[in-house]
Amino acid sequence: MANEITGLIVHKFEKETHQKGNIVPRKAVIAVTAPVQRLVDALHDLYSDKPSKGYGKFEDNEDNFPMQRRVREYFIDKKDDFLAFSLAAMGILKGNADDAPLSTGGYVLICHLVSNGHDYLLFAIVTETVGSAITENLDIVDSEHIDLSNFRLAGRIDLTGWTAKNDRYIGFLKGKKSDQVSGYFRHFMGCDDAVLPKEETQKLTSALQAFAEQNIADVKERDEWLGKVFDLCDELAKKKEPFVIEEFCNAAWPHDPKLVSKVFSGAEFELSDGFVPDKSALSPLVKFQAKTAFWKVEVSRKAFNDGEAVYSRKDGTLTLYNLPEEFKQKLNTEDDE
Repeated sequence: MANEITGLIVHKFEKETHQKGNIVPRKAVIAVTAPVQRLVDALHDLYSDKPSKGYGKFEDNEDNFPMQRRVREYFIDKKDDFLAFSLAAMGILKGNADDAPLSTGGYVLICHLVSNGHDYLLFAIVTETVGSAITENLDIVDSEHIDLSNFRLAGRIDLTGWTAKNDRYIGFLKGKKSDQVSGYFRHFMGCDDAVLPKEETQKLTSALQAFAEQNIADVKERDEWLGKVFDLCDELAKKKEPFVIEEFCNAAWPHDPKLVSKVFSGAEFELSDGFVPDKSALSPLVKFQAKTAFWKVEVSRKAFNDGEAVYSRKDGTLTLYNLPEEFKQKLNTEDDE
């Protein structure tokens, strides 16, 4: 589905590592043409499909992180038009990039778009690359074009989610571990990406269960796969190592890892990259748990596969077999009384 573009501009940011940056501004917004629409749609799709993202909300301190103030003056107060907002954003970008010695420049694309009923601000730094083209005379010549396949710095603000006071409405691409460059881009967006590991792990288990139900028809194979991914996550929790989406997907579904990562990055889950899994929240992958005021039960998935537990959907009952002798003796004693 094509996105509705309500504002688009590209500014140039000149910067080499360990040097200060220089802004080369465009003086007017870009008219929406077919090539422009194709570029924005492609960029937005690529951003949405990228697995390694962080999520958060605006930092409270608007003096140190002024993006929220600029967004408010543009989107809510209408003090700034889109061009003025983009120039103010470039000033924030330069300040943060100058403080990150390893950052470099590129073309800064800023777009206000509407997708699936939500207003978004999309930011991306792209560069050009040289490819080859064939002329009308069948000669081969160099051809410069925007390199969308390797863009690493991008972020998106869900303006609709922000005005609705959602818990998280900012997303940004995360680089490799300890990537200073992606960190400066997060600061530019004014994003507080503090993660609650237990909540993130609960989303992870839900996403894995959803993936298994959608892609593994055989119940036994599904439970075996959920056991496999439980072991992967449990190992990370024991070692206190971060969950890295790309690495995990390669191990969990090696023949098509992007199929898993697409579930993680979808709007339903928007799973963060880099948190340490909470061991206590992983059990739904391998166990069913429930309780009432009168009882509490925990049954492993393997018990159903091995016939140790049987659930009747028709009657809404659960039958357990091969109860431990000690437990049966207690029940017998109770029954005798």
